[in-house]
Amino acid sequence: MQSLSQVYCDSRLHFQLPWNSNKTHYVFSKSNLRRPKRLNLSCSLKTSYGFESERIERGEKPEAFSLPVVIRTSGKSSRYFWDGTQLKLVSFDDTPSNSDEFDYGFRKLYQFYTSAVRDFFIPHQVQENYMEYVKWKFLHAVFSSALRVLATQAMFRAMGFGYSKSLPSAAALNWVLKDGLGRLSRCIYTASLASAFDTNLKRVRFSTSIMFTLSIGVELLTPVFPRYFLLLATMANVAKQISLAGYLATGSAVHRSFAVAGNLGEVSAKAQIQTVCFDNVGLMLAAFLNLLCKNNERLLAVLPFVVYPIFSAIDLLGIYQGLKHVHPQTLTKDRLEIILDRWIHLKHIPSPAEVSKEEGIDFPWRKGRVLWPIRIGCVDPKDPIPKISMLTMQSLRGEDSYFICLETTPKGFRSNKQQGVLLCLREGCSVTDIIMGLLQACYIREELRRRDKWKQIMETNVVSESLLSEWFKMVEDVKRCACTLEDVELLTEELHRSGWSVKNILLSVQEQVRYNMS
Repeated sequence: MQSLSQVYCDSRLHFQLPWNSNKTHYVFSKSNLRRPKRLNLSCSLKTSYGFESERIERGEKPEAFSLPVVIRTSGKSSRYFWDGTQLKLVSFDDTPSNSDEFDYGFRKLYQFYTSAVRDFFIPHQVQENYMEYVKWKFLHAVFSSALRVLATQAMFRAMGFGYSKSLPSAAALNWVLKDGLGRLSRCIYTASLASAFDTNLKRVRFSTSIMFTLSIGVELLTPVFPRYFLLLATMANVAKQISLAGYLATGSAVHRSFAVAGNLGEVSAKAQIQTVCFDNVGLMLAAFLNLLCKNNERLLAVLPFVVYPIFSAIDLLGIYQGLKHVHPQTLTKDRLEIILDRWIHLKHIPSPAEVSKEEGIDFPWRKGRVLWPIRIGCVDPKDPIPKISMLTMQSLRGEDSYFICLETTPKGFRSNKQQGVLLCLREGCSVTDIIMGLLQACYIREELRRRDKWKQIMETNVVSESLLSEWFKMVEDVKRCACTLEDVELLTEELHRSGWSVKNILLSVQEQVRYNMS
């Protein structure tokens, strides 16, 4: 209150009611503020309205004015307005009385329904790229739902539904058996790839979507091979259950990337509403196609095979394009490696959107193109271990939280080998240690790319004393000059400022393997 009094004392603020400019005004001075008095609000309001009544009795027009208070609800902006007798909430879009009332009413009705639909489907606080994601999700959901309807019809036709020779008990047994095997496969898949749902979000989502599309194609083949119904239906249902597991497991991470105010529950709820409505549109599309072909049994039987390639292509296109607009803020090894490479060359931290664009779907075969790739884990005894790596492990000290060595691993399905950098983390290492170790590995990789002789050294596996001293000198120089604790703290601050979550780094099961000192 003391600071507030000083502000009013220095400015000598004069507060004046607009409709009583000639009669009464209130002056807040230093003497008034030193002796605070209780303000009777009801008396003040009565006085104001009393002055207004006097002006009306004298035939004077009340003075109207706008208040500097704006209210925004459902995409509509309104301002408080005093018309001389009462307070009103007037929209910015209100037009004068001489405008076309029909156009004005139609525009207001359109704005009302548009805002109502948006509030029904879209969360209030989300990332800017959310609308683009929903557009592609609509395309994917509609055609995927239509394909599911056509596949279900094909399976009913294969089991003989609607014919006199159908066997309901056998059909029910086959249906239950295929569902049971599919759910069992879903449990096995989810348990084996639990960590990949976080570290390879887009890859899992897109690969399982391809699997789902292929399962629809297998279900469409059941009327062609009715004797193998159980085999085909079980294979299709296993693929569908695995796809469903990937969809449900990655859904929370996708929704979290759009929630900007901790409103994950709202984003998830709106996503369910979108899925239900979009699926219903797909059902109507499938029903419309069936109505077109209802008088021609042959055309009705051929219809699924005609629309399957078209609908599948549109479905996968919608998923692929929608994933481009998913920008996770969590750090993984691959995302952090992209960030550190940009930091080394440009001293700039890219945003989640920039990293997401460069990361893409992150297909496994793309990693084989990188020269001197970096891997987090432990030394694999099955691969040829360079002598320089064994000497690196022998030189470990008790205070080291990680060590970096070289490795030679098979390159894809080919017989040739690939040289890489291996980062081994110690048990109990912190997030700062992981960032510092990966930053050092990125600097070492840049040095190895400049020095072509290291590739020949790794291939021949011949290490001299001079090369050994050069390796340890390079590691120590990078650690001392480029990977100090101050540099990592500055890097962490920049990561947080760019919108990244630096509390934890998500690593796969293989990347979570740690070593300990004996």
